[in-house]
Amino acid sequence: MSNTYKIINGYASHNGTKKYVDYAVQKKGKPSSHFRLFDGIYLSSIGMGTYLGQPTLEDDRAMENAVYESIKSGAVNVIDTAINYRAMKSEKSIGRALARLINDEGVISRDEIFVCTKNGYITNDGDYPGIDVTEYVQNMFISPGVIDAGDISSGYNVLNPNYISRCIDKSLMNMHLSTIDLVYIHNAFESWYNDVSKEQFLEMLSKVFEVYEKYRSNDKIRYYGMATWTCFRVPQGNKEYLSLEEVVHLAEKVGGMQHGFRFVQLPYNLAYSEALLLKNQNVGSEKNLTVLEAADRLNVKVFTSIPLFQSRLLKSKVPDYMGLTDQVAKLVQIIRSSPSVIAPLIGYKKPEHIEQNLKIANVPPLNDEEFRNTVKTLLGGS
Repeated sequence: MSNTYKIINGYASHNGTKKYVDYAVQKKGKPSSHFRLFDGIYLSSIGMGTYLGQPTLEDDRAMENAVYESIKSGAVNVIDTAINYRAMKSEKSIGRALARLINDEGVISRDEIFVCTKNGYITNDGDYPGIDVTEYVQNMFISPGVIDAGDISSGYNVLNPNYISRCIDKSLMNMHLSTIDLVYIHNAFESWYNDVSKEQFLEMLSKVFEVYEKYRSNDKIRYYGMATWTCFRVPQGNKEYLSLEEVVHLAEKVGGMQHGFRFVQLPYNLAYSEALLLKNQNVGSEKNLTVLEAADRLNVKVFTSIPLFQSRLLKSKVPDYMGLTDQVAKLVQIIRSSPSVIAPLIGYKKPEHIEQNLKIANVPPLNDEEFRNTVKTLLGGS
């Protein structure tokens, strides 16, 4: 294990990710259609999530191993985390896994891997277990005047630009990276809609986008987006509703037409099927689009969370389709094959789960006709 702190330079690039595809296809036997091309970068149609677990040494090692094995398998070159996951320890586990793969063993290079994190929620540092969240935020942010106590929402979220900047700096340090490929603002509207008006929220969000654009101009981040829970999958008129087009226009105002707002993350599975079926978005003169359709029109790609509904769907009755009989494969295949979706993000740590969840990468995603037929079979959609 690498104990020395050494920065891993670079970011996901066209040539780097193409090299990963070649490795995956030629050395590991993955179908080339397992990878999606967006903005010149090849991304695996399965991503690894790192939310679950305790801030323990045991879970640190399990997560580091899961990241290491997933990337090495040729199945995954998308790793998703957040600064608050396991009180920063998920980011640190990722940093150690990448250091092993890149610096120690030379299995891959940095430009083959797409690393995503999120900020906004308050968090403590799990390496200092004696200091809880409240004390950490007080000592690190409120007492030094970085933020005011009033900057924390009732949902424990902070959009103060000073806080967002500190979070990015800390995430870079936690993962030993010079550049993070994608940074999301984390459940922002969900954490603030009870406290401020939508107009106030959008003003706060534009200040966050200004921070992200500044970090983009310094090559500290490459893209940014919104990781969400409800705002893009409730009906118009719901107080938690947000228009994707409005958010993209905000990014255009802040960063011009070359802005970095290119991704959203939202829950999507066989229980939460709103992304595919709920026509709640408008783009220009087009009305009644799903968020997946709106994303397509706006040149935004979608990563999806909880494809297995945190294991709750593993016991549900899902009809066999397209020759699939494995429950995980049946749950994941339709999600990864949906239009505008780059990849569902699957969380796992145990060795048996690594193997089980990565097997789906051996199967090509559904084509358009297969997808439409599968939707009819599983969701009763048209």
